[in-house]
Amino acid sequence: MTAAVSTRLATPADAAHVARLLQDFNTEYEVDSPGVDVLAPRLATLLATDHTVAIVADLPDRPFVGVGLVTLRTNVWYSGLVALLDELYVVPELRSHGAGAAMLSELSTLANERGVELIEINVDEGDTDTMRFYERHGYVAAEPDTGERALYYWKEP
Repeated sequence: MTAAVSTRLATPADAAHVARLLQDFNTEYEVDSPGVDVLAPRLATLLATDHTVAIVADLPDRPFVGVGLVTLRTNVWYSGLVALLDELYVVPELRSHGAGAAMLSELSTLANERGVELIEINVDEGDTDTMRFYERHGYVAAEPDTGERALYYWKEP
């Protein structure tokens, strides 16, 4: 399937489709979500900016089989942008067929075009398949200079 997968940047007009994929992702992993009706207008607004990008994967006969949601920001430690891959999702029946790899490749192209100097990804500790996937594509979960594992902490104010 790899050759048949195409990727592109979503437009605000694609917001409902992207919202559906994100909703399906959260539902599959039993994570709360505000729902497509809330996500779609948010995405339409965000995708109209330069700060949020959705990379979608399509098949010739089936559009929207995957999405990579990316936020871009400035950072004091880099002269260019930092990209956070907020979500990467492929519909279950099409996993391990190249859609995820194609979206990561599109992310690398986007990063080069927009002057991104660092791509960050957060992965849950127990999600070893996802860790292996990102590691196969050159991402690391340890500080290169010290070898210490990178950790992610969060708190809603």
